Amino acid sequence: MKKSIFKLLAKLNKALLPSFTKKELDVTKASKFQLAIIGWRAYITINSLD
Repeated sequence: MKKSIFKLLAKLNKALLPSFTKKELDVTKASKFQLAIIGWRAYITINSLD
């Protein structure tokens, strides 16, 4: 059940949140909000793959 929730969140992330890799964002120049989004997306992706 936990994995299915993370898979759903991963699909929502892909649809709703911006992709900074497509925008070629430099992580060293990212704002705190952008870093939070990157961290959130990484956390959801890692847990959906387990």
